[in-house]
Amino acid sequence: MSNFHIVVVDDEEIVRETVQEYLLRQGYTVTCADGGPALREIMAQRPVDLAILDINMPGEDGLTIARELRRGGRIGIIMLTANSDSVDKIVGLEVGADDYVCKPFDLRELLARVRAVLRRASTPEEAPATMAREIRVGRCVLNLDGRRLYDSEGNEIAITAMEFDLLQTFANHPNRVLSRDQLLELAHNKEMEAFDRSIDTRITRLRQKIEEHPQTPQAIRTVRGAGYIFVPAGEQYHG
Repeated sequence: MSNFHIVVVDDEEIVRETVQEYLLRQGYTVTCADGGPALREIMAQRPVDLAILDINMPGEDGLTIARELRRGGRIGIIMLTANSDSVDKIVGLEVGADDYVCKPFDLRELLARVRAVLRRASTPEEAPATMAREIRVGRCVLNLDGRRLYDSEGNEIAITAMEFDLLQTFANHPNRVLSRDQLLELAHNKEMEAFDRSIDTRITRLRQKIEEHPQTPQAIRTVRGAGYIFVPAGEQYHG
């Protein structure tokens, strides 16, 4: 699964939900906004890598929002337009959009354009700062700056400070077996004794939150007699 966060901004609920459902199935984290104010609320909470913007919305239109986004830094922008003529397309590209799609559109075409924009945006010389601050952990995304955990639909999942410290420790040491002693030290909880099974309890609770199937964990795995290992999404552990 990808750690890219996409926001679909459209005043039509059916369009938002259709695009969200489709992109979720492709492994992206997708949230929805019915206009500029809702988009700003989302961006105040967590970084956004790509905004899919409808041009024709009541009040603040997509072109105005695109100009503001482009002034704010690197972010992928795909415009949605109901007009088949070239005016909206030209204006959209002039204000900084990366691509455009005409309504009604084929979801597979939209996906191809989403992938192309994100691929260009994620090249090393152009990588936006937001992308380095979120890490995929199981079925969720960990926001390192905000110390928050989100599911694939952008909903926040409550975690304790210790749970965040453990997730951050795992994220900073992928594919490495960590003993309970190491986890306590790296997570800065040295006051807890290693023989205290609270580490095991916390990891069990974390698995309930981040794993697709907590009984057969794929992200945080137990290495018998040694400790635990974090396996990033898409990678294989041959232990």
